[in-house]
Amino acid sequence: MPKFYLTTPLYYVNAAPHLGHAYSTIVADTIRRFKKMQGYDAFLLTGTDEHGQKVERSAKAAGMSPQQFADKVSSSFREQWQSLGLDFDAFIRTTDEKHAAAVRKIFEEVRKAGYIYKGSYTGQYCTFDELYASEAKPGDPCPECGRPTETVTEENYFFKLSSFQDQLLAYYEEHADFIRPESRRNEVIAFVRSGLRDLSISRTTLKWGISLPHLPAQEGEPPASDNHVFYVWFDALTGYLSGIGYGQPGEAGQMFSRLWPVDLHIVGKEILRFHAVYWPAFLIAAGLPIPRMIYAHGWLLFEEDKMSKSRGNIVQPEPVREVLGTDALKYFLLREIPFGQDGNFSFDALVGRYNSDLANDFGNLVSRVLTMIGRYFNAEIPYPAVMAQRSAQDRQVLELAEKVIGRFGDCLDRYDFSGGLEAVWELISAVNKYLVETEPWALAEQDTGEARSKLATVLYTSAEAVRIATQLLAPVMPEASAKIWGQLGQTSDLSSLSMDSIREHPLETGEKIGKVEPVFPRMEKEAAVKKLMQLQEQASGKGLPAKTAEPMGAEPSAVEKLSIDDFMKLELRVGEVRVAERVKGASKLLRLEVDIGTEVRQIVAGIAEAYAPEALIGRKVVIVANLQPRKLRGIESNGMVVAASVGKEDRPVLVTFVEDVPNGARLH
Repeated sequence: MPKFYLTTPLYYVNAAPHLGHAYSTIVADTIRRFKKMQGYDAFLLTGTDEHGQKVERSAKAAGMSPQQFADKVSSSFREQWQSLGLDFDAFIRTTDEKHAAAVRKIFEEVRKAGYIYKGSYTGQYCTFDELYASEAKPGDPCPECGRPTETVTEENYFFKLSSFQDQLLAYYEEHADFIRPESRRNEVIAFVRSGLRDLSISRTTLKWGISLPHLPAQEGEPPASDNHVFYVWFDALTGYLSGIGYGQPGEAGQMFSRLWPVDLHIVGKEILRFHAVYWPAFLIAAGLPIPRMIYAHGWLLFEEDKMSKSRGNIVQPEPVREVLGTDALKYFLLREIPFGQDGNFSFDALVGRYNSDLANDFGNLVSRVLTMIGRYFNAEIPYPAVMAQRSAQDRQVLELAEKVIGRFGDCLDRYDFSGGLEAVWELISAVNKYLVETEPWALAEQDTGEARSKLATVLYTSAEAVRIATQLLAPVMPEASAKIWGQLGQTSDLSSLSMDSIREHPLETGEKIGKVEPVFPRMEKEAAVKKLMQLQEQASGKGLPAKTAEPMGAEPSAVEKLSIDDFMKLELRVGEVRVAERVKGASKLLRLEVDIGTEVRQIVAGIAEAYAPEALIGRKVVIVANLQPRKLRGIESNGMVVAASVGKEDRPVLVTFVEDVPNGARLH
């Protein structure tokens, strides 16, 4: 069989798993199951990233050693995947000794190739992103997440990332599907085109990590200290290699040769740069093939706010599993959220989708069809009329089923889970309509051979459509599909059946069906939502907060009321944008020159993702004019542009005016 190697992110163990982590793994589990149906030798790697400053600090705050803390959190990830029925083939921990050996091996390969040199770094570091903010100055926030940075001074080994700029750009151009979706690809290309700097890949001010091998000084270099540990991203990314046997002898090494390169990395959009820029550069330098595709999905929002530990709005999957079942959670996430985009999660929407789609549409269809077969045909699959004698309605259902099989496969090949499920529900809706129009319960009351034949044909056609829908839904809802499969009287292992079998093996007439039981019992919505909230409160130790107005990524803070005297200290002025241009190396920043009447101010604003520079020229804006200057990406910013935060992604919307207001006018 052809192989298909895919990975989830290696989840960072600074905190326990939540629904956002589960979403990535649910997607990966679905792809793995679907690829097996297509005949692939599908192999899924997941695991935990356990080194770095955040873990060290989280462990200290918990009163534990870093290893004890990592052991506890890593176990909770593994236990959660198992409780949700998410299958994986390998689970790598970056504290495993085999992983440390792999990190040192790839480092040696890169060093032998001439891409490593020793130097020193003095500058800003973002602990939250484990990111070197090389262009930031002391006091500047992280250019990616806006959190405070720390000044670090240390001896480092550097990777010559700058040597790979042209090669990466050429690869992106030649392989349009390497980074998906398209919007994320464009972001990465813009970042690389802005210029790549060499990357520090070791740290000396951190102890919790994999130590570098002792390295004799190269010609012209001062002796190196022996207290270097690997930068967390050089360490963590190598987990995709170490988890399948890179550098190991025997069968483990053979597994690596069989599986590499990876066919699909599934990552969150916030770590795409590390995977799409750093990772392929490391691999090229080590002489290894690079991944075939990196797919970055969006954030999972709760009530339209990003889930985050700092916000306190983390949702755990366990309460959903307890109330509605794991398959309902999987179905909701894959149907509701177009893969690659941000998606909103709420208990109200979850229960609503469960009742409408699973209980009313599919669950009710299964119960109606099988109950009538049990009642009217002694629980045996009936014999339909020959095809030439079937009605146009009968044939239309089977023709639609054939089209849906093809559409479902095409959608899942593109990772369009929502589209694939919509196709299956088109079939389910058509069969429900077919039953209403043909009225098999009325046919059963007619004592004629023609009515009996038509009844058998209607119920066989409906049961065959249920079989097809059940097989298609198996990668998404394996537990529920297996129950329905048994109720259809099928004894084969549903998980082992191929996509080809959907067309090749229709229901056998005369087979006994199983016991008919509700698979998706309808829920009373208000009571179910209340139960979910109660269980969530118990799981998190506190209730979910009301929606806040803080920007995504900001740390929560108490709301402090200002006196009118303090408010009047703010100098809000009307300005007109004269110049607008992108800041090199920063995807979110624009450099503006704003005319405020008495002078033209230079301001750096984080609005590049919402506004094209050319669209701002001549636009009236409001600025805070009496802020102390600060530097962002080495550019001095003298003020702040005022904007609202709108929508799921906290999109900035500039404050402006309907009427003509002169430059420099003060707001009161």
